Amino acid sequence: MDLNAPTALLGGLSPQAFMRRHWQKKPLLVRQALPGVTPPLARAALFDLAGSEDVESRLVQRDGSRWSLRQGPFARRTLPPASRPGWTLLVQGLDLHVPAAHELLRRFAFIPEARLDDLMLSWASDGGGVGPHLDSYDVFLIQVHGRRRWRIGPVADETLVPDMPVRLLQNFEPAEEWVLEPGDMLYLPPRWGHDGIAEGECMTASAGFRVPLQTGLARELLQRLAEDDELGDGALYRDPRQPATAAPGEIPPGLREFAGRAVERLLSRRGALDRALGEILSEPKPRVWFEGEHAEGDEALAAGVALDPKSRMLYDERHVFLNGESFVAGGRDARLMRRLADTRALSARDCSGLSEGARETVAGWIESGWVRRGGQ
Repeated sequence: MDLNAPTALLGGLSPQAFMRRHWQKKPLLVRQALPGVTPPLARAALFDLAGSEDVESRLVQRDGSRWSLRQGPFARRTLPPASRPGWTLLVQGLDLHVPAAHELLRRFAFIPEARLDDLMLSWASDGGGVGPHLDSYDVFLIQVHGRRRWRIGPVADETLVPDMPVRLLQNFEPAEEWVLEPGDMLYLPPRWGHDGIAEGECMTASAGFRVPLQTGLARELLQRLAEDDELGDGALYRDPRQPATAAPGEIPPGLREFAGRAVERLLSRRGALDRALGEILSEPKPRVWFEGEHAEGDEALAAGVALDPKSRMLYDERHVFLNGESFVAGGRDARLMRRLADTRALSARDCSGLSEGARETVAGWIESGWVRRGGQ
């Protein structure tokens, strides 16, 4: 991908120009970003997929000022008739189950994989939507069937309508309004108010990019660092000089200092923070299962390899990370592993350049189902 070449996907902007002007800054409407686009999944197949235990799905219905929300899975007979107005079915993680959805998401490979969440597909009957709301992530809203009217605007008042099963902005004041048709796309930064209403039956694909919350990420990192502590339980707190106290409820200063040293020790181990971060960011989505296959010797890599669509692979200067696990790599192995993470495939020639140890590692990934035989 030429990051400086104009592309229809971004309305004639290059990926570099888009990231500089719009990413995390302001919305962008692109007419015919994907001309001739078709839904990655037909309505009937989407309804069937929403019945699977392995898929996260939601049903949102509106009747006047009343809203309802149900979590899947949904047997087909429990969904409203398609002719009934005012309802929406949302299916998360479509890219994990449908190759066409995975390919649609790969069009945004100019954005770091560490930020990727998933591709959601929503089907709505006439008048269907989820109401005016905010999202805490970057999103590309791609109209793949029918028409949807979008109202968007910055939000000064984030007060929500009380006692509602869905998170609705109470005082949403849109600044702009458009009707999107098949092939049109709207990019929205986090915390930008929006309300989409179907005009007739419609389908919208949402390519979402997660925005980690600082406190949440810190919590996960400290937990991972503690779990990976090479010294096991670490040192025991000792207070042989603790005097008798008339204030038993007070936390001893020595214990407070001991706790501070424990956190500092976790953070000070060489490479520990980098390793923990990569493992956290490469964790697969929930409800993900892999099916491995037997892989023996160099024959397993003879036709090249490709990452399973459900796999998440990242890297830093010293490690490669795959599905929550870390591996140290250097030299040619590191260059080829990074190519696998960036392009999601290695040719047979690439595989032949791996060291014996790296080939054994990749063969193990095939047996785990993280990698498939047959690359580009």
